[in-house]
Amino acid sequence: MPDAKKPTRLWALVTLVLIAVIITGAGIAGARYHPAGAIEISLPAEARSSGNISISISGAVTNPGIYPYASGDTIDSLLKAAGGTTASSDQTTITLTVPEKGGQNAPQKININRAETWLLEALPGIGVTRAKTIVAYRELHGPFKNTAELMNVDGIGQSLYDQIKPLITVSD
Repeated sequence: MPDAKKPTRLWALVTLVLIAVIITGAGIAGARYHPAGAIEISLPAEARSSGNISISISGAVTNPGIYPYASGDTIDSLLKAAGGTTASSDQTTITLTVPEKGGQNAPQKININRAETWLLEALPGIGVTRAKTIVAYRELHGPFKNTAELMNVDGIGQSLYDQIKPLITVSD
């Protein structure tokens, strides 16, 4: 029977070595982990006093756009307001916009490289057909390099472009 005890002792030793390796690995990983510090949103005095603050969120979020900022909002709450981050490799950019004199923000521009047809339809002179044509052109030729390239789309001439130029933008 002494032979039967040797495999049991061997498995016990292997088990102890594996446990030691796991504990050591967890200790090393724990020592190297440094959680990110909290990000504080600092506002200029003029923005704090106006009470009318907007945050522009763009990049790898589900619904890029301009969102109202309330005291106590966190980066996480702002990203959730924008529908959360996407699986895209793009970085998410958060930009603080301070209202112009008179308390009005500049109108939000539509990014013609990302906008879906329903959003493009909100532009004056762009209906369902032109919106679909813009998206089809973008899918065929890739993203627009500048807004003037929109005139390469069938049905969009100089006069229509001049009408919507202040309402559109391009970015990757």
